[in-house]
Amino acid sequence: MLLPYPMTAINRRTFLSLAGGGFAAAQTAAAKPNVLMICVDDLNDWIGCLGGNPDSVTPNFDRLAKESVLFTSAHCAAPLCNPSRAALLTGIRPSTSGVYQNNQPWRTAPLLAKTRTLPQHFQDHGYKSIGGGKTFHDAYPDPDSWEEYFPSKTQQKPADPHPAKVPGSGLPNSGHFDWGPIAEGDTAMGDHKVVDWAIGQMNKSHGKPLFLAVGLFRPHLPWYVPKKYFDMYPLEKITLPKVNGDDLDDVPPIGKRMAKPHTDHKLVTDHGKWKEGVQAYLASIRYTDTELGRLLDAFGKSAVAKDAVVALWSDHGWHLGEKLHWRKFTLWEEATHNVLMIKAPGVSVAGGRCDRPVSLMDVFPTLSDLCGLPPKKECEGVSLRPLLVNPKAKWDRPALTTFGKANHAVRSEKWRYIRYSDGTEELYDREKDPMEWKNLASEPKFTPVKAELAKWLPKVDAAEVPARGNG
Repeated sequence: MLLPYPMTAINRRTFLSLAGGGFAAAQTAAAKPNVLMICVDDLNDWIGCLGGNPDSVTPNFDRLAKESVLFTSAHCAAPLCNPSRAALLTGIRPSTSGVYQNNQPWRTAPLLAKTRTLPQHFQDHGYKSIGGGKTFHDAYPDPDSWEEYFPSKTQQKPADPHPAKVPGSGLPNSGHFDWGPIAEGDTAMGDHKVVDWAIGQMNKSHGKPLFLAVGLFRPHLPWYVPKKYFDMYPLEKITLPKVNGDDLDDVPPIGKRMAKPHTDHKLVTDHGKWKEGVQAYLASIRYTDTELGRLLDAFGKSAVAKDAVVALWSDHGWHLGEKLHWRKFTLWEEATHNVLMIKAPGVSVAGGRCDRPVSLMDVFPTLSDLCGLPPKKECEGVSLRPLLVNPKAKWDRPALTTFGKANHAVRSEKWRYIRYSDGTEELYDREKDPMEWKNLASEPKFTPVKAELAKWLPKVDAAEVPARGNG
């Protein structure tokens, strides 16, 4: 029988499932593709293929995007590490689980106490699940999710070197909010050690299809990377984000409290360090891109790569002055927008760009679908397979982001609608106002728009899981 497409592992399973019989079932099991899942911390859209900052140079992110479908409007479940990663890796939203903040141990949530995570789901269906670096929030690793982990099942991230003098930024009382070049080279960095470990795993025989997770910590704070990466971005050539000084005037009080304009942004601008902060973030991204390149080079030469599914995601976005805010912790575009690209041989369109709004909640069901695993019924996302096949396919689902109990943002292709726990609102026309400077929520003519978007808000906002320490 002649087939009109290459017989890759993924579409081979489709063919054999139609063929029927025990032989088909046995062949399907044997044809499960390996999975490489790459998780990047605190990365917004400042990579070349997304164009978030014109100065950013990221040849390896761009290389993978050309082999994948790049989702240009992907959004996190929560704009901070712990709830975002817990939601993605369990398939259960913050509003369902009650895990809203970084200091809430996610396994203590009643709904998550015994749930099977993404790597466990793959283990349950014949895979060997191993990982290294930051996948879950570093305060709450999940040893039972992995057969092997680097550096260990209870320590996700190797230590990094620091500048000789801290704070390196020169900002007083800045604590973790710091940056500066280090004297050591790439090999001293924790992410370099994680990539070394992952390369070693690719060159081993595992006896089963492999689910390999690789977590890259930069560009998470503090932005300490080798000096050569800072030198790539001279201060006189730095492009600052576009900012409206009156941006928060039409924002409800809860949104203003999230922005905290009188903390980080005031600290940075009062001390004339805005360009230095942007430089450090760009330097950290360029460092991560270099490590990604090492990983992809080794992967491409390994036996693991044949017909493998590759998914790269960042856990949320990042502000660098937009909305007079730094860091994540908001419901605006800069914080919710993240990187997502998926390569599935025989399914995805190489170099495809999908502008439909999608969610990190969709990663779990998508990877399950692509690898022929039965769906986890609790998952609250959907498979992105139709958009991998046709990035322009019809898609009527907006993306939902939650920050704290009962604070939500709904992102459609045209609109961002925010409703806070006290009922106050924001509405932005993303086509006319991509910087989200004009809040339209109070204008009566947009009442039908808000009502339509509000249909996607959660019906239940779960009680908050008790906090423990600072997370």
